Amino acid sequence: MRLLLREALLSFRRAPLLSALSITTIGFSLYAVGLFALVAVNLRAALHTVEQRVEVVAYLLSGTPPETIALASQDITAFPEVQRVTFVSEDEALKRARAELVEFRDAYRDLSVNPLPASLEIQMKEGFRDGAHVAAVATRLQGYGFVDDVRYGREWIEKLDRLRNIAGLVGLTIGLAFAAVAVVIIGVTIRITVLQRAREIAVMRLVGATNGFIRGPFLLEGALKGLLGGGVALLLSYGTFLLFRGQSELATSGIVFLDPQHLLLGILFGVAIGLGGSLVSVGRHLRNV
Repeated sequence: MRLLLREALLSFRRAPLLSALSITTIGFSLYAVGLFALVAVNLRAALHTVEQRVEVVAYLLSGTPPETIALASQDITAFPEVQRVTFVSEDEALKRARAELVEFRDAYRDLSVNPLPASLEIQMKEGFRDGAHVAAVATRLQGYGFVDDVRYGREWIEKLDRLRNIAGLVGLTIGLAFAAVAVVIIGVTIRITVLQRAREIAVMRLVGATNGFIRGPFLLEGALKGLLGGGVALLLSYGTFLLFRGQSELATSGIVFLDPQHLLLGILFGVAIGLGGSLVSVGRHLRNV
């Protein structure tokens, strides 16, 4: 292992400009992925905030006995998709309307009879706030005889689902595209290194070196370049994050940086790309040396 590491580091000394250029190019390729990851993380946080408002409201028939409502609340709370059930009485509904619907405050003030029904507000668990699970819960609620109507904002939940799917698809596409670019860049640099050391490789073969032994330093070199490129990308991403966070308009918006798991994943992604590019390039070009 020490010999492989020494040979890999010697390749940096033999072609420092080429190595620096490849690391920088890999870094900027992964930096583009890092920027999109920043956008994706903050978009996911914003979507999570919106998802917390997803709920199903079951409006109850007037005169429903409290015992029936209590038993139904316990039953609904046991649904695997449901996080919490809150009973809102008719008086509480009128109080909320007076506080929240300012434009109708005068109309609600002079009412002799409360026209608002009691309701059950059902909040969904995380992971069950998509349109399919919400619709399934709404359908089950309609089976209760004392439920007059069920509302859950189907249209905006479907829009939320589409936005979530589009964000995931775009993120996967862009990530794969820039990963492919980085693999090509590493492969080209490794190919140049292999061609530069063609005579040395031929001598190693004459003295009995196997392809695995010859391939080792190149694979380690690619992994080191991917590692260093990933570090450059993370530094550039953090600098961009600090720049945007310093803006007065964005300082109060609560933008966040990548968590430690994402940082480790980015480094490992760079190493994997370096190994992949080296493996493909060395396997192809050693046969021609």
